Amino acid sequence: MSNHLHAKGVGRRRFLGYSTAGATAVMLGTGAWSTNAYAETPPRQDPFTLGVASGDPAPDGVVLWTRLATEPLAADGRGGMPERRFPVQYQVSEDPGFTRIVRSGTVVASPELGHSVHPEIHGLQPSRHYWYRFRVGEHLSPVGRTRTAPELGTTPSSLNFAIASCQSYEAGFYTAYQHMAEEDLDLVVHLGDYIYEKSYVEDPILHTGEPLPDYLRTQCYDLPRYRLQYALYKADPLLQDAHAMCPWVTTFDDHEVAAIWPYVDDPSEMPADYNERKAAGFQAMYENQPLRHDQMPSGHDMRIHRRVQYGDLADFTMLDTRQYRSSHEGHIDPDATMLGGKQRDWLIDGFSSSRARWQIIGNQAPMVQIDRDVDPEVEAWYGSWDGGFVTERNLVLTEAHERGVENLVVITGDRHCNYLADLKTDFDDPDSPVVGTEIVGTSISSQRDGDDLPQQGIDYPIANPWLKFYNQQRGYCRVTLTPDLLTNEYRVMPYVSRPDAPITTRATARIQHGSPEGHLEDGTPTDEL
Repeated sequence: MSNHLHAKGVGRRRFLGYSTAGATAVMLGTGAWSTNAYAETPPRQDPFTLGVASGDPAPDGVVLWTRLATEPLAADGRGGMPERRFPVQYQVSEDPGFTRIVRSGTVVASPELGHSVHPEIHGLQPSRHYWYRFRVGEHLSPVGRTRTAPELGTTPSSLNFAIASCQSYEAGFYTAYQHMAEEDLDLVVHLGDYIYEKSYVEDPILHTGEPLPDYLRTQCYDLPRYRLQYALYKADPLLQDAHAMCPWVTTFDDHEVAAIWPYVDDPSEMPADYNERKAAGFQAMYENQPLRHDQMPSGHDMRIHRRVQYGDLADFTMLDTRQYRSSHEGHIDPDATMLGGKQRDWLIDGFSSSRARWQIIGNQAPMVQIDRDVDPEVEAWYGSWDGGFVTERNLVLTEAHERGVENLVVITGDRHCNYLADLKTDFDDPDSPVVGTEIVGTSISSQRDGDDLPQQGIDYPIANPWLKFYNQQRGYCRVTLTPDLLTNEYRVMPYVSRPDAPITTRATARIQHGSPEGHLEDGTPTDEL
């Protein structure tokens, strides 16, 4: 075996904590690689330009991911790869130097799936870190670190996770991921709008400072263009570092296909080209995320709603609020559904069957009622739960209350701002009980720099007394969860329009076990940094 294998990106990840010997072992590729898989000619250039990732952790394993692309921004969307298959080897180790390899194997990267691979690893120990890497020919991937979930029936002392969403590439730099990669996290939950189907800013530039090429300014309609959009985003080294730090749980919102999907009640009324576009967006998402085989789309259908369990501490119930919603609009339409009947029943049944201390619902559109006008009439957000799906929202929250869910926390993206809000079974009834808390996390970059306290931050709490915090800067949420307490830090930056912004905790929310209401502690405004 060659002792000159090519690896990239290993040294920049401080979280790996390599010793000198460990780093050398990774660079030289020590460990038992099979040579039988390389009868075919491998690519000459580095195929690991999009990094590595892991996702959906279970007590005995995770799904790993990489996508081969020697020229990630090649205009045809093929990433510079020829139309043939490549064997890809992987290793999983108990140490970053790969001296204790516990799982290894070979998977095939095919052009039909954009040369992506998703090996599902089993047989690992619960609640522990592992390191992983891939090899194609003489090329080694960057090293990723992952962590398995706790075993069911056990309650870990703590869980640290981040909430991310909405990362328009052209809107700003991914400095939030630079800071996130330096946090001690077990998990990242990404709530959608991982890509945008087009540029929403004037004069967009690459994160390298160069003008965005014309072929990257077009809107995504077909699979090659969606693949190219993911490559543009995933080539960013700060995003790659955040993926390589810990496992992610991902879902989609609307921009993975198109802004505000054009819903209709009767699928037969959808134009054929729309279904083709949705199928292309779904396949590109699967190809570019650490998703299990169960999430592989079938045409324009993709089952993305699922549960990820962290022992008896927490259940993460990831919702799909886009694919099954009806086209009804209006504040009180009793027939409107955000979830569809089957998914709604699955969600509600989970309230009774779960053994977890905390019920965390991953959601795309804010569930809390937000009246955008201080006048008596309610002016709801278009497309959110109170913009046409009030009856279903009230049903879900009432069922959670009646089934004895003590610690209900809804985590939400989409809105490009930070909220802390009480969730009530009926916001129009002043006497209705508070049954949970919603944490809305801001965007990574979308909508540019934002403001600490815009006019909405003054008006909204007046019209919505259950809204306890509002901020419109970029960043993410960092959550520390224990059996008795959830602590959420709203991590924000003063700007994303240029790189290297500092980060601060703008406010901290705490939710005690057995008490549905969140309590806020103010933090440091960014103008004091």
